Amino acid sequence: MLNFHVSGMTCGGCVNAVIRAIQSQDSQAQVTVDLAKQQIELNTTLSIEQARELIEEAGFPVIS
Repeated sequence: MLNFHVSGMTCGGCVNAVIRAIQSQDSQAQVTVDLAKQQIELNTTLSIEQARELIEEAGFPVIS
């Protein structure tokens, strides 16, 4: 299970962009997004580095 704190997510479109980005590399990934807390929880086979890169490529900076 991977957890990320991100910035810039404001709507359902943002959530869908993150889910599509992650699932483009791991179609079985389970993605939970909490807009209020700006957090993403992933159950995925991707490494933390791969997941971080995909989230950031989708336009949402990961905050350490």
